[in-house]
Amino acid sequence: MRAHVAFTPSEAATAELGIVVDVVRATSSIAQALASGYRRVLCCAEVEQARALRASLGDAAVVGGERDAIRIDGFDLGASPRELLEPRAETLILSTTNGTRAILAAAERCDEVVLGSLLNLDAVVRAAAGSGEVALLCAGYKGGFAFDDAYCAGRIVAALDGAERTDAALAATLLAEAFPRALDGLNARTYGPPGLEADIEWCARASVLDVVPRLARVVDGAAEIV
Repeated sequence: MRAHVAFTPSEAATAELGIVVDVVRATSSIAQALASGYRRVLCCAEVEQARALRASLGDAAVVGGERDAIRIDGFDLGASPRELLEPRAETLILSTTNGTRAILAAAERCDEVVLGSLLNLDAVVRAAAGSGEVALLCAGYKGGFAFDDAYCAGRIVAALDGAERTDAALAATLLAEAFPRALDGLNARTYGPPGLEADIEWCARASVLDVVPRLARVVDGAAEIV
């Protein structure tokens, strides 16, 4: 297995298996939603697209999302994993600042796409076993490098036993090794708005969910994750 880490969306890395990482908070929230009983998550890049899907699906769906960590006006939910402990419908429609765009980009570039976080770290590592080429695709922050995503990617790469690492993958593992406690690794970031402390603490728990969110298809411009 060859493992690579794309630290920013602009790298446009391709691979047999793409693992999208937006640890604070999109990929963590999607993993939590599926573990809690949502049947699927529809990931949208744009707010209006999410609103249109919500209108078309009616009571079968709820819509959640944020821009700059603030819940979008008129949406049922924000993007906190702590809001997703009980399913409120079969389908969650989600649009976030960085993560949902990264998922849609990965759908165009990789043969298979799964979502990684600390919450489902062990499950994702098991799912990657047997892949010839794995790319960790960091959602980043508004197109730039995000320390927390790089940290999470490094934790995943470190757990891929025997993988051949690119320089970027090696750099990510060294970054992860510098912070043995996950909460310290996530809190080392310097970007983003305040007020996410409880969510960051939630997202810092390692391997507490046994789910691997997978891209099923792209439907009406939304990535369907099951």
